[in-house]
Amino acid sequence: MDGSLKKDFEYYITNQTELLKQYRGKFIVIKNCKVIGAYDSELEAVNKTSKEHLLGTFLVQKCEPGTESYTQTYHSRAAFV
Repeated sequence: MDGSLKKDFEYYITNQTELLKQYRGKFIVIKNCKVIGAYDSELEAVNKTSKEHLLGTFLVQKCEPGTESYTQTYHSRAAFV
């Protein structure tokens, strides 16, 4: 995981209880340790956020209690257009 994304994920873990109060069930977008968006689906979060931010520079995380919903990282050699 990229260093900045790791920090964003650590931010989520550290603040999960507080984030749940506002964003429970939403897919939140975190960049630079700040929530910059909240969406009903992961696809919507990626599509809307990538219009203003490069893919790979933000974290999309489902805001749910526990560890079951933690983001998984996938690596691809395919280029996104």
